[in-house]
Amino acid sequence: MSNEVKNGTTREIDGKSCVFYDGYWIRSYHLHKDSYADKKQMIDQLTRRVFHHVEQGINTPSNRLDEIRAIYESEEDPARKRVKGAMLAGSLLNRGRHILTAIVDLEDAGVKIESSNELLRECGRCFIEALSLGKHIKLADGGEGVDELWGEPFKVFSMPIEDFFKSRYIKISQTMSEIDQVSCGICNIIDNNSSFSELMSKILELAVMAKMTCETIRTDPVMFDVWPRYIAAKEAYEESLQNLLVDKNHKKDEQYMEAYRLIKEGGFILIKLATLRVPIPDSVRHFTRSCTDFIETS
Repeated sequence: MSNEVKNGTTREIDGKSCVFYDGYWIRSYHLHKDSYADKKQMIDQLTRRVFHHVEQGINTPSNRLDEIRAIYESEEDPARKRVKGAMLAGSLLNRGRHILTAIVDLEDAGVKIESSNELLRECGRCFIEALSLGKHIKLADGGEGVDELWGEPFKVFSMPIEDFFKSRYIKISQTMSEIDQVSCGICNIIDNNSSFSELMSKILELAVMAKMTCETIRTDPVMFDVWPRYIAAKEAYEESLQNLLVDKNHKKDEQYMEAYRLIKEGGFILIKLATLRVPIPDSVRHFTRSCTDFIETS
């Protein structure tokens, strides 16, 4: 009989409810019912999260949808049209969210909303169009990951919540794998250069807390413990890294500075993975390759 743990297996580990996906035990949560109220609550949370991470200025109010659509459609300059497309996407996301709020209010008042209701259909159309315009949006700090983030509100609206959580657990397992890949790359560089040995424990702690942060939803009370521990690990790593740069007693040759640059880049990726909570495979692949190339040539 195989001892391999199957994806979707649940287990209590150290007092924490967990679910297994692709090699990782991930903090799991009690699933909501598939009510419009539950979907609204989740979409509100995901919308706040995505606007926090994307470029500034695209959180366009719902009541300005017609205005920004006309402006977007009349724009001919490609660079400005991209930004206006992102602003239109933001307004559509807000419009869909506000329509869903109205639907929840109607149901609270005892009005039964059928799936064929035109208000619900319009809500879906807003989310679909917002998703299609996601190609215009950039993350605040650049790089990949925006497609995963921008698609989550639509996923909650369009699929059963249980299926959404399953897709979320898979995404988190991928993110955890990338955290391990990046931290392994950094540790290999540190092993190759004793000048950075004091960073080893800092990187390992940051990686552990990055994984705990990405598996924990923000409304979970345990976040009051997880988030401070993550920030403390992040600040300890950043302080140690800065001290190595300003140490005037150490000769900083070209190889030292390249190792320093890679360790700093890796730390940035760990922090990004922890906060985005979605995989960024191209960035991770490029970084791990750079680490391997550096070690082979040093």
